[in-house]
Amino acid sequence: MSFYRAVAVTVAYIRQNIVQEVLAEIFNTSQSSISRAITATTPVIAAALQVGVPDLAEAIRGEVTLVDGSLLPCWSWRKHPELYSGKHHTTGHNVQVVASLDGRVLHISDPLPGKTHDITALRQHGLDTALDLSNTIADKGYQGLPGAVTPIKKPPGEKLHDHHRATNHDINSLRAAVELANAHIKNWKILHTDYRRPLKTFRETLDAVRGLIFFTMDSE
Repeated sequence: MSFYRAVAVTVAYIRQNIVQEVLAEIFNTSQSSISRAITATTPVIAAALQVGVPDLAEAIRGEVTLVDGSLLPCWSWRKHPELYSGKHHTTGHNVQVVASLDGRVLHISDPLPGKTHDITALRQHGLDTALDLSNTIADKGYQGLPGAVTPIKKPPGEKLHDHHRATNHDINSLRAAVELANAHIKNWKILHTDYRRPLKTFRETLDAVRGLIFFTMDSE
């Protein structure tokens, strides 16, 4: 298989998460050839496109930022219970997504086990110091993060005041943009439907998709 053809196979697989046997029929080759092409080419794509992944400090300069956690689902590996997310009731990897108010993806973090809470993930990635939290909007999963704008909690046994409900409505309206960014990321079906390749390959696959996302954004 030529390098060009191997890249085409790998990008098709990443984009649609197509079963390898189906890809073999499409490209008129064997399933084993498809598997070898994906294994060999995914890290090459990741390395080649790394240069196009923006520096976080530069990407957020002058921007009001929105941050949200996203679970990227995968198969359930019995030896890795840490992948199970109680919030989502399934297994996967937690990534932190930073977006602008117009829904542009500014940053996609490295993966952490699915059980990781969003505020913990944000801190482990150092985003609590990298972001200007006074200029950052987040959901209730980040409540308690000093300086960040998050929805107001309802006091135990009480109701929210009308002006607090109005504030929460405004916050949630602004946060819709980060949901748009998450949807854009999950257009790459390898991150939206269960990841079937060996668990140890997930990081390099995410690196490749991240590079492709910013590459396509630069090309628009």
